[in-house]
Amino acid sequence: MVKQANKPTVWFNADEADILEAFSSAVTSTQLIQLIGPSSQLVIIDEAQQIPDIGKKLKLIYDNRPDIQVIATGSSAFDLQSQTAEPLTGRKKTFQLYPISFGETVKDTSRLEAKRLLDSRLIYGLYPEVLNNPGQEKEILIEIAQSYLYKDVLQLDSIRKPSHIEKLLKALAFQVGSEVSYHELAQTIGNIDTATVEKYLDLLEKAFVIFKLPAFNRNLRNEIKKGKKYYFYDNGIRNVLINNFTFPEMRQDKGALWENFLISERLKFNAYQSRFVNTYFWRTHDKAEIDYLEETDGILYAYEFKWKDQKVRFPASFLQSYPEHQTAVVTRQNFEGFLGA
Repeated sequence: MVKQANKPTVWFNADEADILEAFSSAVTSTQLIQLIGPSSQLVIIDEAQQIPDIGKKLKLIYDNRPDIQVIATGSSAFDLQSQTAEPLTGRKKTFQLYPISFGETVKDTSRLEAKRLLDSRLIYGLYPEVLNNPGQEKEILIEIAQSYLYKDVLQLDSIRKPSHIEKLLKALAFQVGSEVSYHELAQTIGNIDTATVEKYLDLLEKAFVIFKLPAFNRNLRNEIKKGKKYYFYDNGIRNVLINNFTFPEMRQDKGALWENFLISERLKFNAYQSRFVNTYFWRTHDKAEIDYLEETDGILYAYEFKWKDQKVRFPASFLQSYPEHQTAVVTRQNFEGFLGA
């Protein structure tokens, strides 16, 4: 399919059988350039991970026609990255597309409208198809979970027991905002060891379902040193896993909903603004804790997340041990600044 643009553009979808066959059969630079069209300057290949040796084929195009820009996309980022990493070293730039950000909804509508729909975003998340089909959010999220979490993810590493992944994701969904123990997760799932739990969690991170927040420790003896928390890239996925679409004010886990939303949205903001920060949570063995830390140029920025506006006292042990710090409490009344919106 050819699209009009500022320069000659051609778009291929490797889910199409004939396109997949054509790219699979093309093995030389001459064949590949003939396939994409010698006059093309921008080539887009969707679902590129379907094509065998796609990394080598892209390298051949680049090395022989560096004037052609190629954009390779794929819903299975783990497969795409693994197939392109080595052949395209030094020849590629990787972009990660997150679900729609809160800041993008502000630009698309208005600040007032985006805030008015905040509770809906906390429950149904921000996947494009969810946003574009109001009234069908549950059905769409269920389909996303079944077709991606329980299909594509399971195929990435030929997982033999899908029930283990399902139980693991549900356990993580119920533990958002809490420290995670591999040993406890293994016991919860049953008939699985901690090494396999770690392997599955790594797989789910690479598939961009969840991401990890490590514990910060530097000075204090009683700081948690190997702790970790896991969050979901999208609140809607988290809620479909626990089958709970009740709105926040009626829920006991609204604090976890709020925390997952803020940290995932901050991740998007940092990525889109090219803010290279180290991110953590902080906790000591005597239960002093801070929800979220960012470290930038030697300064620690400490954040507490609260559903309602209230006074918060940051732990004295943290403030004294790390004098180069700034603190803030993020609530529903002031969260836009934290999200760069």
